[in-house]
Amino acid sequence: MFEVDVDVLIVGAGLSGIGAAVQIQQQCPGKRWAIWEGRGAIGGTWDLFRYPGIRSDSDMYTLGYRFKPWRAAKAIADGPSIRAYIRETAAEHGITPHIHFHHKVTDAAWDSTAACWTVTATTPGGQVTCTARFLYMCSGYYSYGEGHRPRWEGEADFAGQIIHPQFWPEGLDYAGKRIVVIGSGATAVTLVPEMARQAAHVTMLQRTPTWMVSGPSSDAIANLLKAVLPAQLAYNIVRWKNVTFGQWFYRQTRDNPGKVRETLLKRLAKLLPADYDLETHFTPGYNPWDQRLCLVPDADLFTAIKAGSASIVTDQIERFEAGGIRLKSGELLAADIIVTATGLKLEALGGMQMRVDGVARRTADSLAYKGMMYSGIPNLFQSFGYINASWTLRSDLIADYVCRLINHMDAQGVAIATPTPAADVVPERLAMDLASGYVQRGADALPRSGNRAPWMVTANYKYDRAELLNGPVANELVLSRAASPARLLEAAE
Repeated sequence: MFEVDVDVLIVGAGLSGIGAAVQIQQQCPGKRWAIWEGRGAIGGTWDLFRYPGIRSDSDMYTLGYRFKPWRAAKAIADGPSIRAYIRETAAEHGITPHIHFHHKVTDAAWDSTAACWTVTATTPGGQVTCTARFLYMCSGYYSYGEGHRPRWEGEADFAGQIIHPQFWPEGLDYAGKRIVVIGSGATAVTLVPEMARQAAHVTMLQRTPTWMVSGPSSDAIANLLKAVLPAQLAYNIVRWKNVTFGQWFYRQTRDNPGKVRETLLKRLAKLLPADYDLETHFTPGYNPWDQRLCLVPDADLFTAIKAGSASIVTDQIERFEAGGIRLKSGELLAADIIVTATGLKLEALGGMQMRVDGVARRTADSLAYKGMMYSGIPNLFQSFGYINASWTLRSDLIADYVCRLINHMDAQGVAIATPTPAADVVPERLAMDLASGYVQRGADALPRSGNRAPWMVTANYKYDRAELLNGPVANELVLSRAASPARLLEAAE
């Protein structure tokens, strides 16, 4: 058999990549593995984003790893705390020495005769390559080098600074400044109350509203259990509590959307001034969880609005002017700093180009297999979390399944696993099932979900847990010692 450099090459040293490495090390002892990370630090998203107030919008009992209890008091954690947690995990499990930093993967080529991937990366010293039996992509789903950034007429006329949160300037002084944050998603909802602590005033300018819900940043039940139970046991109980509630709430938004809308608006009305225009600023035209729901920890956004240090304007931009933003309504929003919290740019496999036996392939032309592999593409895994719950819940399960499959292939004496749908499997929707603008803009970067298991990407943790941990390990996978290019192309059609 062709000798490879590693058995598993993991791409990305963020939350998913570090978790994947820990599980491969534990469940597949003896396998050679490495991590290639395009940037110079561990942490992924939580190292990239440095804007004021950066925090999780999922609780850390579910965003944290299953095997490492979250010990801090706050369940909704800030970015530096999450980054420290990931780095601590890597250090505790001896992962850090296996990470090759500044290795930006650009190309991966599968060779059926050798049953391996040849992966190419750019580094400060030039291009390098690595051969691997399995390629495990933990590079996320958006571009680190480019955010979604609309352009508006008159930007060059604006006398102040224009900043995208993905590229926040270090040491920015915004004390006493007038700030307009364009956007209504999680980033804007985080930035507005945090910047309002020092700014003269912060305005959140939104074209349309987003569904929001407030909750405490600390989990009282979790903190009580941690005080009386062993850390791992308390963590497991709280994790299941939060998973169960999250799944129940999501189900309610699907089954009883009108009731959920009413409940959310009633809760918001109690947190805002009595005469506040909820219909204009907080009532979207879609149902909760058709797009991602925004969490407002400790009601900080609403507190800032009540205090007068922040406000929301729902309108459209006519143009930028020297002193701020002219709206379609004619109003001028005065600004010294404009923050374009306009979203992410989706990117498949970290922008990597891919070939299977010399033929260019895209995940967007494939069906997702168990939410982690792709039809007609052998020995490639992708860590992809939930959109309606914490990312790590699914990435943990995917790592478990990857280990199960590798061990199963060893036991069967096979080298290649190619997801191959039966004739009755057809694409039904995007694998990321949200109506959010960034998803629809990036649809061409996303694979498709099929009409039945194991080709249907679910949003159900309990189902996925049963399927990925205990279900059939190789249903509708073609396992082989070798495969001809013709056979692989036929399987992909």
